[in-house]
Amino acid sequence: MEPREAVDAVIADLRDHPITGDGSGLFTATRHIGLLCHLAARMAADAEYQLAPNIAGLPPAEALGHTTGHLGRAIAHYTQALSPLVTLARPGAQATLQKQLDAIDQHSRLRVYLDDAGRALAAARACLGVSRRPATPSTPATVCVPAPTDRRRS
Repeated sequence: MEPREAVDAVIADLRDHPITGDGSGLFTATRHIGLLCHLAARMAADAEYQLAPNIAGLPPAEALGHTTGHLGRAIAHYTQALSPLVTLARPGAQATLQKQLDAIDQHSRLRVYLDDAGRALAAARACLGVSRRPATPSTPATVCVPAPTDRRRS
């Protein structure tokens, strides 16, 4: 499987298994983190392998390195999402009005982390450009531009 196909497969899996604000969402987030860690390790290994002489068929090492960095950001955002997920998954978390208001805040924080992770994954995918398979002449080339840093404090 080519690197871009691997990123696309993981993105599709993450999309097919959305995170919910309950105990199963916590399990799903942990599963997503595992997939992303495996993918980041593969991209880092591919980047190192690409630096060896006479290697063909992989995207440039620079693109793989940028992709790995974006995957690391996605992992960080999913990890940050664990805190609101744990709070939401606790039994009786929605029992009182104050707890319901707190849950709204936790859902908002969760959404921010997951949206940031989605942007990092889109940037990772963009770094890999088009597939390395024979392309049609009308296929435009893409250039990897590092994603802008958007820092938020919680």
